[in-house]
Amino acid sequence: MTPPPIDDGNARGLLPMGKSRVAGLGIAAFAVLFVVYASEVAAQSNPLQMQQGQLALLAPANLNKPRPKAPFDLTGYWIHVNTEPERYTPPPDLKLLPPVIASMEAAKKAHDAGKVYHNDIGLCWPSGLPIMMTRVWPVAMMQYPTGIFMVSGLMDSLRVIFMDGRKHTDPDIAIASFNGESIGHWEGDALVIDTTNFVGDHHWINDTGGVPVSDQFHEIERITMSPDKMTLTSDNTFIDPKGWVGEWHQSKHFKRIDNRDIGEVECYPDLDQHMPSTSSKDNVRD
Repeated sequence: MTPPPIDDGNARGLLPMGKSRVAGLGIAAFAVLFVVYASEVAAQSNPLQMQQGQLALLAPANLNKPRPKAPFDLTGYWIHVNTEPERYTPPPDLKLLPPVIASMEAAKKAHDAGKVYHNDIGLCWPSGLPIMMTRVWPVAMMQYPTGIFMVSGLMDSLRVIFMDGRKHTDPDIAIASFNGESIGHWEGDALVIDTTNFVGDHHWINDTGGVPVSDQFHEIERITMSPDKMTLTSDNTFIDPKGWVGEWHQSKHFKRIDNRDIGEVECYPDLDQHMPSTSSKDNVRD
C-alpha cells in the first residue's frame, strides 16, 4: 500500500516544515535582539539605572536607610531676591576665552542696535542651570533623606539632587541635559551640590549678555540657611575650560515665600510661531 502524502503545508499556502522552522527562529532572534535594543535604549535614556545595585531615590529601602539628620530642611517655595541682578555677570578679573568674548561682543552690538541676541528662552528652549534658579518665578523645593527635587515656576524646569551617596554617571554613558546631573552632600551646615553633564548648545549662563556655557560646564553650589530659616545663600563656583580660565565665583540669595504656588507652564509650538521673537528681524541668531 502506498502511504498517503505528507502534508507539508503547501496545500494551505504555508511554508514547508524546514523553512517554517527557519522563519520561526528568525522571528525569535529578531524578538530577542529587539528586547535587548529596547533595554539598552531605556538604560541610555536614564543612565542612573545602570549603576549596579543602585536603588531609586524614592525606593522605600533607600529612604529608610539610616542617615545623619540634615542640618536644615529647605522644603518650601523660594525666590531669588529682587535686589540682585537675575543674570550672572563675569567677574572683571576672569580671563574669558575667545569664543565667549566674541559672543559677548556680538550681544552688545545687537543690543546697541535695539535688537535681541539669541533669545533662546523666549523661543521655548530650556533656561537650564544656573538661569532657572534666578528668574522671577518661585522654585519649589522638596527635600527627602535621599535627595531634593526642585521645580522652577519658569517652564516647570526640574532638577533632582541625588543625596543617597551615588557618584556621577560615567561620562561615556551620561545623557547631557540643560540642568545637568546634580550630586549633593552635607558639609557641616552647608548643602554642597556638584553638577556636571550639561548640554552645551542653546545654553547660557547669561543669555542677554551673550555668555554661553559648553558641554564642559561644571557648577558647584554651597547653600546655607539663615538662622530664621527665611533666607538661602548660594555661593556658586562656575568652571568651563571652553569658556574661561579658572573659576568664576558669584553668590545669590533666595527668600522663602509662603503665599505663592506654581502651576503647569507649557510652551506650545503654535504659540511659539506667533511670538514676535520667533520671526522678528530684531532677533539676532548668528
